Amino acid sequence: MRVVFFGTPEFAIPTLKALRKAGHDVLLVVSREDKPAGRHLLMSTPAVADFARAVGLPVMQAEKLASDEFLQQFKKLGAEAGVVVAFGRFIPTRLLHIPRYGFVNLHPSLLPRHRGPAPIQWAIYAGDQKTGVTTMLLDEGMDTGPILLQRATPIDPREHAPQLEARLALMGAELMIETLAGLANRTVHPKPQDHSQATVTPKLERKMGRVDWNLTADELARRCRAFDPWPGLFCNFRGGRLKIHDFRVGEPCPGDEPPGTVLAVSKAGIAVRCGEGTVGIITELQREGRRRLPADAFILGERVVKGEQFR
Repeated sequence: MRVVFFGTPEFAIPTLKALRKAGHDVLLVVSREDKPAGRHLLMSTPAVADFARAVGLPVMQAEKLASDEFLQQFKKLGAEAGVVVAFGRFIPTRLLHIPRYGFVNLHPSLLPRHRGPAPIQWAIYAGDQKTGVTTMLLDEGMDTGPILLQRATPIDPREHAPQLEARLALMGAELMIETLAGLANRTVHPKPQDHSQATVTPKLERKMGRVDWNLTADELARRCRAFDPWPGLFCNFRGGRLKIHDFRVGEPCPGDEPPGTVLAVSKAGIAVRCGEGTVGIITELQREGRRRLPADAFILGERVVKGEQFR
């Protein structure tokens, strides 16, 4: 099939690789523009654009997809399908019906659950036992188009967002190839979503990573896994910022200590009182500007003692 690929981050690369391996003709790769990144705000090229150029595919980093110039260029390509994976921008409505098979989007959730910009993170945060990948036809809404195929996978109780994202990227690549084949041989047919069952994820913001010790240990553990690597889970200790890289639910322990109080220190970690009397165990953490440490090394270096307060 002749396709134009739209994608931006690392998550989209397995699908682009799979398209080439399956023999599809990738006419053009469209990615987002370069943008400042990192502490020093150096200009960074999207991962998809870098990969596409490395394998010799034509690349366009388009800022104005709605322009007449891009419309004419897209028509001349004669694409049979647009393939969209984590592009990060709406496809203009007037492009959607140009390809014979439309625009096929890969979304990393089991739609209509977790529409929106951060479905992987919010599936973990919500405590979902399973998630998956969905291929769908784009329409004018946000993840509202008819579903083509879906594939589910369980979420491991200790799985952090980067590990789940890597698994879904590979699953999604396989599903996209299966979807395009099904569209071509007419074995895959669009099915409308049940909009009454839809949930929409908010965009991640830095403030979401601030620890509220009044939350239960279970909720904080899910936040730690969901918000890895950004915005992370962070708090203050002895006047400085700490980032918590691993947080687990501990055994219940009676007491009336205020949330954030250190209950015990051991090789297993730092036990902290959380909301509703629950106990959380910090097993890996990092002082701002320093390297990340297992909790026992942090305890030894900082001489953490029972009764101290995380804020």
